[in-house]
Amino acid sequence: MARVQPSSVLEVPSEASVWREYLQERKQSIYASFQKRSDPFKTLAELSAAVDDTLIAIWAATGQSSAACLIAVGGYGRGLLYPYSDVDVLILLPGKADKQTRSRLERLISQLWDAGLEIGHSVRTIEQCQEEASQDITVQTTLLESRLIAGNRRAYNRFCKSMKSSLKVTDFVEGKLLEQQQRHGRFNDTAQNLEPNLKESPGGLRDLQNILWISSAADLGTNWQELTQQRILTNVEARQLRRYERVLAELRIRLHYLAARREDRLLFDFQSALASEYGLKNTAAKRASEQLMQQFYTTAKAVTLLNNIVLQNLRKRIFPQVTGQPIALNDQFQIKDELIETRGPGIFQRYPHAIFDVFLLWQTHPEVKGLAVGTMRALWHARDLIDAKFRRSSKHRRQFMEILRAPSGLTHTLRRMNQFGVLGRYIPEFGRIVGQMQHDLFHVYTVDEHILMVVRNLRRFAVPEMAHEYPLCSRLISEFERPELLYIAGLYHDIAKGRGGDHSLLGMQDAERFCRRHSIDRNGVDQNGIDEQDTELVVWLVEKHLYMSAVAQRQDLTDPAVIAAFADEVKTDRRLVALYLLTVADIRGTSPKVWNAWKAKLLAELFHATRRYLSHGAVSSDRVLASKHERVLTRLRAYALPEGAQKAFWKKLDDSYFLRHDEQDIVWHTRMLSYRIETRTPIVKARLSPIGEGLQVMIYAPDEKLMFARICGFFQRTNFDIVEAKIYTTRHNYALDTFEVMTTGRLDVHYRDMIRYVEHELRAWLKRPDTPAPRKGRLSRQLKNFPISPTVTIRPDDRAQFYYLNIVAGDRPGLLYRIALILARYQISIYNAKINTLGERVEDTFLVQGEALKNARTVVRLESELVQELQAKS
Repeated sequence: MARVQPSSVLEVPSEASVWREYLQERKQSIYASFQKRSDPFKTLAELSAAVDDTLIAIWAATGQSSAACLIAVGGYGRGLLYPYSDVDVLILLPGKADKQTRSRLERLISQLWDAGLEIGHSVRTIEQCQEEASQDITVQTTLLESRLIAGNRRAYNRFCKSMKSSLKVTDFVEGKLLEQQQRHGRFNDTAQNLEPNLKESPGGLRDLQNILWISSAADLGTNWQELTQQRILTNVEARQLRRYERVLAELRIRLHYLAARREDRLLFDFQSALASEYGLKNTAAKRASEQLMQQFYTTAKAVTLLNNIVLQNLRKRIFPQVTGQPIALNDQFQIKDELIETRGPGIFQRYPHAIFDVFLLWQTHPEVKGLAVGTMRALWHARDLIDAKFRRSSKHRRQFMEILRAPSGLTHTLRRMNQFGVLGRYIPEFGRIVGQMQHDLFHVYTVDEHILMVVRNLRRFAVPEMAHEYPLCSRLISEFERPELLYIAGLYHDIAKGRGGDHSLLGMQDAERFCRRHSIDRNGVDQNGIDEQDTELVVWLVEKHLYMSAVAQRQDLTDPAVIAAFADEVKTDRRLVALYLLTVADIRGTSPKVWNAWKAKLLAELFHATRRYLSHGAVSSDRVLASKHERVLTRLRAYALPEGAQKAFWKKLDDSYFLRHDEQDIVWHTRMLSYRIETRTPIVKARLSPIGEGLQVMIYAPDEKLMFARICGFFQRTNFDIVEAKIYTTRHNYALDTFEVMTTGRLDVHYRDMIRYVEHELRAWLKRPDTPAPRKGRLSRQLKNFPISPTVTIRPDDRAQFYYLNIVAGDRPGLLYRIALILARYQISIYNAKINTLGERVEDTFLVQGEALKNARTVVRLESELVQELQAKS
């Protein structure tokens, strides 16, 4: 590459402090110009030229050897330098550096740092460069992108010649393709994360650079124009790539300036400010930041597809294959060289149904590696053919239902359809949520990515090889007739997000229209359609997709009235199974951190209890108690507990204890406490939780007003997460509390040591005479930038015996402890607590009782105090 000539407008100074000032003035001037005209490539070139000037002057001023040379490499070598990117340079020496040369180089590097340059430098000979390049493809790529800045041109030419001669094109290409595959894998093969990396994510700048690295190595072109001349790109594709490159480059420049550091991640901290720079405004349905990010995701999606098309075309040119005989699939398509291709030009224009045909063939022939380049291009351009007329076609509707009903390949097919823009064209309501962000603090994917994850989870339940992951779900879906109804519900459950209003109700209407369009015809001839009964199921699932999760995680599942009310809403076993499967798939599709064994247990408990109710109706509490007593006694005999040893302890417990606690918990409590009923010393026992994750901790001690708050304070300070607390007071006024806690972050601690630690430290904590104040902690970045307005609701239960206290707020350290202290001040007793943490959002439900709750004014004051405490504080 020829070196970009340095600017000669300003006389370059000769001392480091003045060079620093010179660079700052140049950068400020460049930034001012960028703000006026937003020309990203000119800005990058000017920043590069400003650094060139400084390097040339310092190289000369430090008296470097005439045999050496200073070479720009990497991004700086391309002559495109981002505002806060490192300045990567290679100092090329003819041989081993002597003492005088080392002294000069030390002075050079020192002066460069003093001038304010973030230098990434290496000092090598040509032989050393060749050796390192042969061992590391990243180093080889960096060295191939070079410009001479200063010094011996002949040495630089020899360097270029040696790099080129040692380049093994086929190895380099295979290496870069593998490198891209691994890089995409680090981002789960999607740019649809809420804080994507502009440079490294799939669809980012690195994907564009990778095309040019490969084409340059193969002498097929160093820019989009040259690739067009080589017929690697079409003119349309070249224009699109230039436009997308400009969009990403401008966004990265603005991000650097805004962050005032080298930052390539679109962090929440910067999204709103960046949206403001682009002139975007909040609307009733979408924040300005969501509009910005949707534009980015659309760009990244297009770049990913074009990257795939161009790289496949390059592979075909670089690795020519012996063409085998094509295998005809139908009149429009064939398999050739393990790729599906059209059997002639204009197939999609002449036969629009071929758009779905190609996906069906791809789905039913897993042995193929993909689509041929020409077919990919034709399919990409054919997406515009999917209009209202296309959607009305009964043939196309049958094809789409065939895709949903195929025994395998559904997830890949829907993702491919989304990648090519086909899914959003056929289902316009889906097209509106492509790239739509979700600032609810627990979804980590965009709406379209989350929806496809939910469908993928449902499909995964049906795969026999995955039955070990969720055995109950796998068994249920294997017995479920027409599972494609679940997939449709999954596609529509969140499809109305971002429109304003209740997305469940709006999505229900969309789902009904979809089912009507794909229904069985009047004569019953089209048996591929959806009948009236199945339509009602899909619509109900979309409307109620949050219902089961809310009941399981917010209400008392030991209360027969809760189960009865849930069963009355569900009505049939088929509905129950469908809602359970959709709920599990939905929660698992929000974030890898949201699903846990405790949520699994709650949902399974609600499912089984409702199924029993639907089968046998309500069972009297006397029968339940008698049956539970008998089963507990049978278990106690297995532990060799003497006959009747439990009687004294059980006399201190009322029926509510036995109804609200599991059999194994009652057995555990009885074994631990039957001989220590009147102890004045707190008893703390811990064990591995029966749900298979975290610890279960039992506390037995004389009751006191601040007991629950003090226990919460201990777990806060020791960094345990409480997921449920069962609070019980015995007839002789002892607290018998059971906590389920998660132990995230303690994987390196043996569980026995953890149990001993909790038992010893919590016992000592409860003996303390004081109640320490809650510790302060930092809010997460996400919560700082997208705060939640807390809500507090207090309502009586159906029998007006207890009250439900529901809290929704942003999570922060010590939150539960602070809530407990406030409730203690109002002398409110807690009987049950379900702590539901969804990413950075908490949805906690407490079953409480107290005289203060009977006074309307006191309730208002309590709610106000809780809201004030729940307000996010940094």
